[in-house]
Amino acid sequence: MICFRVPAGCMRVLSLAAFGLLLGAGVPQAQIAKQPNPARGERIELAPHRAVYDLKLKVARGKRPVEAVRGRILYDFSGNACEGYALQFRHVSELSIGEGGNLFTDLRAATWEDGEAKTFRFNSQNYMNQRLVDSVDGRAERRAAGLNVKLSKPSGKTVTLDAALIFPTEHMRQIIAAARAEKTILSVPIFDGSETGEKTYNTLAVIGKAIAPGSAPPDDAAGKDPGLAGLTRWPVHISYFDKAKAGGEQTPVYAISFELYENGVSRALALDYNDFVISADMTSLEFKKRAPCR
Repeated sequence: MICFRVPAGCMRVLSLAAFGLLLGAGVPQAQIAKQPNPARGERIELAPHRAVYDLKLKVARGKRPVEAVRGRILYDFSGNACEGYALQFRHVSELSIGEGGNLFTDLRAATWEDGEAKTFRFNSQNYMNQRLVDSVDGRAERRAAGLNVKLSKPSGKTVTLDAALIFPTEHMRQIIAAARAEKTILSVPIFDGSETGEKTYNTLAVIGKAIAPGSAPPDDAAGKDPGLAGLTRWPVHISYFDKAKAGGEQTPVYAISFELYENGVSRALALDYNDFVISADMTSLEFKKRAPCR
């Protein structure tokens, strides 16, 4: 889950994956699911895969409406619970903003998260109109005193963050565990190394009714894979809230909706940045050989 800035606000794509809320931000505590912890219990197998999503404008709102969007997301996920999970990610887009002209964005990111969700490495470069506007490189480790984040870019420093924060792949596994348990809401704080490497979010995931294997076959690349046809999937809507602005009713910084298969593959994405919504349709899907745990 990496963030890049545009005039409309913070555009961010999840590791697709990928969202909870402060308990005081309008959701009754009784509705908040107890956080599943697959890293220490339930077995969640995530499939190594490479997916391509084509982008287009779905909805435009706001004072400076985006008139058109075209672009592509490349999502390359690999690893296992023993060796850790690696993600290579690229998001390239062109936004037409009327009299403001066109804005070209290119976000490149690589992350690695160990199988026990204790260590997270992150590196990203964000280009706008072919100019590098920011670069982040760092490492986060879970310690008794909190989440220790050591940054080498944009500036060398070490910070300690809330111990309750979780990493992106663990978040995905917790959502799948909650969905299997027929939970409808999952609320967790998340750290993904975005912005300057210190940004944190509260997230709210709303999980819809399970779509049984073979039901409502997709018309995209996911629908062409016979293996996915035998898996359950769930509609998921995740909202991200600035953790630094905790308390009271909040408007999410952004939100994402998608259908999530029980092996971690996501399809039918909609990325909501408040002023506009982008749809991301899966046009290519390739599964990679899963390395067995040793």
